[in-house]
Amino acid sequence: MSKFFVSTPIFYVNDAPHIGHAYTTILADVLSRYHRANGDEVFFLTGLDEHGQKVKQAAEKRGLSPQAHADDLAPRFLNLWKTLDIQYDDFIRTTEPRHKKIVQFVLQQVKENGDIYTDEYEGWYSVAEERFITDTEYGSGQFRDVKKLKEKNYFFKMSKYQQKLIDYIQAHPDFIRPEHRKNEMLGFLRQPLGDLCISRPKARMDWGIEIPFDHDYVTYVWFDALVNYISVPGYGSDDKKFKKWWPADVHLIGKDILTTHCVYWTTMLFSLGLELPKTIFAHGWWLIGETKMSKSLGNVVNPLDLIADYGVDAVRFYLMREMVLGLDANFTLESFIKCYNSDLANDFGNLLNRVSGLIQKNHNGQIPEPGTLTTVEEDIKQQANALPGRVKDLINDYKVQEAVTSVLAFVDVLNKYMEAQAPWKLAKTDMKAANRVLYTAAEGLRIATILLAPVMPEKTAEVLDILGAANTKPVWGQLIPGAVLRAHPALFPRIEVEKA
Repeated sequence: MSKFFVSTPIFYVNDAPHIGHAYTTILADVLSRYHRANGDEVFFLTGLDEHGQKVKQAAEKRGLSPQAHADDLAPRFLNLWKTLDIQYDDFIRTTEPRHKKIVQFVLQQVKENGDIYTDEYEGWYSVAEERFITDTEYGSGQFRDVKKLKEKNYFFKMSKYQQKLIDYIQAHPDFIRPEHRKNEMLGFLRQPLGDLCISRPKARMDWGIEIPFDHDYVTYVWFDALVNYISVPGYGSDDKKFKKWWPADVHLIGKDILTTHCVYWTTMLFSLGLELPKTIFAHGWWLIGETKMSKSLGNVVNPLDLIADYGVDAVRFYLMREMVLGLDANFTLESFIKCYNSDLANDFGNLLNRVSGLIQKNHNGQIPEPGTLTTVEEDIKQQANALPGRVKDLINDYKVQEAVTSVLAFVDVLNKYMEAQAPWKLAKTDMKAANRVLYTAAEGLRIATILLAPVMPEKTAEVLDILGAANTKPVWGQLIPGAVLRAHPALFPRIEVEKA
């Protein structure tokens, strides 16, 4: 049995979750479900980053302590993941003792390896980014809330591993994906790489994990947060568990945290003598028009609003269908409705309605005998049996949008087959031929439904229940003639644009 370890970033608790958080977490859930369906043992990790200056500032604005603020926001994420049907294996909050203990253990190890030193540093500090920035970065004007700071801190010898990281990236083409992000990181690493300030004096910022070898300092939030990827699967606490799961198969991240994951995290792992994750995949942003979703701009989409109006599976489907992994995608209500009506109502839903309606009408609701297949049906059977392998290859290559598209293309084949064969007409002159067509369409629909299950777990379970085919595999011939179809309402009623 193969293993698959997928992680999302752990999200800041400086505000309520939005569709950007939902997208990454649904994507991880979809990948997890596909791997489980293929017999892999899966570990899916997500959680919350609850330390740092931004969290403290958000808490102060609300008149709460940072811990009370985190305790209030954490259930909002947990409730959304429940609503979105997210099946994670562990959910870490960085304020948990199990995580704090390992962060301090890691700091001690890195220090003992000779990779931590103290120095007084004067430079520009970005409060928004929670890090010191270079003069060039300051001059770019891209950083908000910047001030000049001079203070003594602890530094991690990140520069020590610069060439080793370059060599590793070049030797492992799938390590950073997509390709243009790998090239971006190589370009970044061809400039001099400074060392990383990994502490904050308590006198200035006390909301963090205490440095184990100096009680006057707390850990820099990124050095703390990134450790979750190893603290949860057992590093420093459960060697057997850690050996089983590490290295991670994929860290899913947004493109805005590429450097922290591809440079900070990897050099930390080098210092610890640990393997790097197999892949770091940076997806794009969901845009409104041409603008990134931003609380300050007031253009953040709340996924709960969409779910209340159109259902959780429709939201999951749209997010997986519309974004090509690695590129940005535009969210509009119009594109959502178009995707829903075209793919779910007109194609997938209409095929179910036609097939089940004709079987109810002409066969007392029982799946007909297929009889002898003609070359037309044999071709559909071949396509159906080849589809699971194609979907598996695409999922393994993180081409989720293409995987969904390939299943929909097969649904389109079935709809065109129904139109060409017209079983509603055949039933009047050749019932055996009508039986063959309806069985073929129903069996093709069953296989397509199973392959869409990781994306739409609730609705596909309903379809399989309607067909009397729960717990079947995507292999031709598992739809049982004589099985009774369950009557059902339209699972994907069209959205009327005017009402929406």
